[in-house]
Amino acid sequence: MGKRLVLHRGTASLADSVPIENENSESRRNVAIIAHVDHGKTTLVDGLLRQTGLFRSGQEIAERVMDSGDLERERGITILSKSTQIEYEGTHISLVDTPGHADFGGEVERVLGMVDGVLLLVDAVEGVMPQTRFVVAKALEHGLRPILVINKIDRPEQRANEVLDEVFDLLVELGANDHQLDFPVVYASGANGYASLEATTPGEDLRPLLKTLIRETPPPPCDPDGPLQFQAVTLGWDTFLGRLVIGRVERGNLTRGEVVTRVTRTGKSEPFRITKLFGTEGLSRIERESARAGEIVILAGIDSIEVGDTICAKDFLDPLPRIEIDPPTIRIAFSANSSPFAGKEGQFLTSRQIGDRLDREALSNVSIQIEHTANLDQFQVAARGELQLAILMETMRREGYEFSVSRPEIIEREIDGKICEPVEDVVAEVPETLSGVVLDKLSGRRGVLKSMNTRDSRTQLTFVVPSRGLFGYRGVFLSDTRGEGLLYRTVRGYEPISAPPPRRQLGALVATDTGQATPYAIFNIQERATLFVPPGENIYKGQIVGENSRVGDMNVNLIKAKKLTNIRAAGKDDNTLITPHRSVTLERALEWLEDDELLEVTPKSIRLRKKIINSDRRKG
Repeated sequence: MGKRLVLHRGTASLADSVPIENENSESRRNVAIIAHVDHGKTTLVDGLLRQTGLFRSGQEIAERVMDSGDLERERGITILSKSTQIEYEGTHISLVDTPGHADFGGEVERVLGMVDGVLLLVDAVEGVMPQTRFVVAKALEHGLRPILVINKIDRPEQRANEVLDEVFDLLVELGANDHQLDFPVVYASGANGYASLEATTPGEDLRPLLKTLIRETPPPPCDPDGPLQFQAVTLGWDTFLGRLVIGRVERGNLTRGEVVTRVTRTGKSEPFRITKLFGTEGLSRIERESARAGEIVILAGIDSIEVGDTICAKDFLDPLPRIEIDPPTIRIAFSANSSPFAGKEGQFLTSRQIGDRLDREALSNVSIQIEHTANLDQFQVAARGELQLAILMETMRREGYEFSVSRPEIIEREIDGKICEPVEDVVAEVPETLSGVVLDKLSGRRGVLKSMNTRDSRTQLTFVVPSRGLFGYRGVFLSDTRGEGLLYRTVRGYEPISAPPPRRQLGALVATDTGQATPYAIFNIQERATLFVPPGENIYKGQIVGENSRVGDMNVNLIKAKKLTNIRAAGKDDNTLITPHRSVTLERALEWLEDDELLEVTPKSIRLRKKIINSDRRKG
């Protein structure tokens, strides 16, 4: 995290690249691909890259080639927006692959400001989902008319006609105008690389989609003769070039070597010279001499520009409106690690180093907000959801940082004189026989059931739930559905605050001594608890080593060893059979935490602990 829109760099070196001639604006299209998570955006982009001949015949290409980051490949989701450019029948098409998860909606909101059309992907089986509503609403706010792509049409259980009706109803509900309601429809299978204009007629390739895209998407509005206007939409980073500034030339021409002026948030103007200018071609970054109005390009070698700043001609200052996105809904406190094991595994440990890293994150990711508190060792980090916070923490620990974080809490807002809290649309898809337990648990968390549909032995439950009622629920959901359920959430808005939802029902196992966990001690406690640590792992006093099977915390000695004697009892010794422990992940830990607990994050370990190490002081 911390590097936003990623414009890929191919195997060709920059020195070998050649300038691209500026094409006519009528032969350019800027398009974002938006969808709910797992509906096939990145796979479709792979197919379009192949269709337009960017990969040579027989070339071995990794699946989801646009997912370049390790975390993206590991999790199978798009975290950062990415742009690529393809050419089809003389038209240059800039495609932006956006995240599908609601927590990274800030990426979608920014990118939509520099495109002129959207491909809305909807799964031919799942249909409209929570994030579909979010991305469609943002596209309509920008005045964009979607091209609907009903994807995964090859699946036997596809229901394309019903999905088309669902999308139309959604657009009507969101207030789309007549032009937006008259949207074109393409039926596709991104995985198999074909598209068709008829649901019942499989296509041969993706040319029908490309032709529809070119025909239905307007060229970017251009005023190449006006004074320069370029807005920094997002930031990136290159090992050799440093900070990258990505955006669209809104007016005029951007020329390398030209002296221009940056207008900041406060209206202050700062002149500088453009030393590096790049465009993209396929997965490669190509050095450019100039760029025309309507083109998405990259500036390099500029350290001071922030997201939303406008670059203008030096003698004509005309800043664009700042980029506005929805505010964060959840916050968490970062602080330096103070556990007994602090400093043993991390490279960057101090509060100053942690604060500097968080400030850099906020510069490039406007959906993250950092607040320096009166406590110099603590920083409040506000974000869109638990997953976004978990990705930030995972990125930092891989960079060598060591820190601790508190339990997440919601951010309340005052609306019309009432204190309101964020509420979320939640869709749970579960086996029909398990729908009852999900209905019961979400209702107990102040959830309101909106719809319930059963199809092919699977039940889809739609709820509206307060965000704080969902803290800790994902782990419960996976346990209740035996890993067979799918859970989707997206922020719906704010509603007057309701009664507090129930807290974690089970207590924690807290270690009373520092040392190495023994099989003997674990064997004697495992029937009364779920352990978080395996035998042989080093633990410390005050560390949470498991979940109690009942309400209330329990102090345990997990380093106790079996006493050895020279007397052999009759019969066999007891076999020490250890139940596998439950691994602690960042997301699960954030959901599990209570107010008196902390999550300790290092490059090698994730541990839970009590804020107060000494058990006697905790009792007081």
